[in-house]
Amino acid sequence: MPRDNSIKSVLIIGSGPIVIGQACEFDYSGSQAARSLREEGVTVTLINSNPATIMTDKVTAENIYLLPLEAKSIIKILEENKDIDAVLPSVGGQTALNLAMKCDEMGIWKKYGVRMIGVDIEAIEVTEDRDKFRARMESIGVGMAPSKICRSFLEGKEIAQEFGFPLVIRPSFTLGGSGGAVVYVKEEFDKAIDRGLHTSPIHEVLIDKAVLGWKEYELELLRDNNDNVVIICSIENFDPMGVHTGDSITVAPAMTLSDSTFQKMRTMAIKMMRSIGNFAGGCNVQFAVNPDDSEDIIAIEINPRVSRSSALASKATGYPIAKIAAKLAIGFNLDELENQITKSTSAFFEPTLDYVIVKIPRWNFDKFKGANRELGFQMKSVGEVMGIGRCFQEALQKACQSLEIKRNGLGADGREVKNQDELLKSLERPSWNRLFHIYDSIKLGISIKTIQKLTRIDPWFLNQIEEMILLENEISKYALPQLPR
Repeated sequence: MPRDNSIKSVLIIGSGPIVIGQACEFDYSGSQAARSLREEGVTVTLINSNPATIMTDKVTAENIYLLPLEAKSIIKILEENKDIDAVLPSVGGQTALNLAMKCDEMGIWKKYGVRMIGVDIEAIEVTEDRDKFRARMESIGVGMAPSKICRSFLEGKEIAQEFGFPLVIRPSFTLGGSGGAVVYVKEEFDKAIDRGLHTSPIHEVLIDKAVLGWKEYELELLRDNNDNVVIICSIENFDPMGVHTGDSITVAPAMTLSDSTFQKMRTMAIKMMRSIGNFAGGCNVQFAVNPDDSEDIIAIEINPRVSRSSALASKATGYPIAKIAAKLAIGFNLDELENQITKSTSAFFEPTLDYVIVKIPRWNFDKFKGANRELGFQMKSVGEVMGIGRCFQEALQKACQSLEIKRNGLGADGREVKNQDELLKSLERPSWNRLFHIYDSIKLGISIKTIQKLTRIDPWFLNQIEEMILLENEISKYALPQLPR
């Protein structure tokens, strides 16, 4: 089935100002989508309030509106461009989805005869309303952590008493984990629940029994109108559950995932995508796996849009997710599109990686005096670096060398912390420099078993870092002129 010829003009909603948790990755997606649609002769109209983006450059779209991302701006655009047939809100992050939802509730799309493509209203509602999402997952037999919806402070207190600590607070309809928190002790709960309820636009939070220490994975999916689904990339979080994905070091492809667990996760992800709505486009699914039993997998969340991780997966695999998602949204199917990597097969082939990608987030706490530097469920990073190598160690070192934090990389620069008490305290609670402190701890002689117990990071990653230290020790025995080949 070739493209839907009734779609001649599309409105793309951007992600708005660059804020912590939503930045240039959505500019990357929006620019790709605009170019992809124009290749097919579609007129592109774009709204984004941020002039610093590539997507607002005049070469990207026919009509560009630098207006606030609100309903009255959408009405103005539709009044001035009566030929707009469809709106694509799935490449502008959570901001674009929320605006599309609001316009739907106000009847704007219906009034101007504009249809939503790339995602549907049901999918947005199910995935963002934590109560509906839980019910939908139960109906298809996908497990989740024990949790309850809370709409008031007192209700929250009752749930906390029932579940016990630690707990996770996840507000509905927010971005980058905004307002989310891990609460370890009851003294921290009142402040956290109050902030969560006020952050959610519908004054609602989900309280989960925390599965801290479980391994976290993500899958990037694409689906077409024929219900064909491809998994573009598997991504593993170096940090276990308890750290927002945007603040975690991530590795692609997944390193410590057995094939049987991956196949089970793959089946669950496809089932989840099909259950939330009938749309063609991109999707991101997150899972937690019990480190003591890899058959014990639970769903964390699903985003029916191109996500922060989609930009990483696109760069990691060479498969342009947003570009293909935009073409699927206007009616093309995966087997009709050219594979951008091979140029000889269709886009219905899943990429295979014979190299490793490591992403390390970059923080800028020095600009935020007094900010809590501990990492949790609310994203705090302001950017990221990506290392590519033939193995995990090479990719990790390249990423560490790219951070621009006045370090030579991971270790070997004489700046190790040598205070054992300070290191042990740092290992227990996630922080921006925990990776460097893991290296310092191993070098100081703290056992891998102790480090694993405190950080809950998979032993495979810790052993990889230990190997680098053994090599560093070996090299340091020689002066440069005597270094053996």
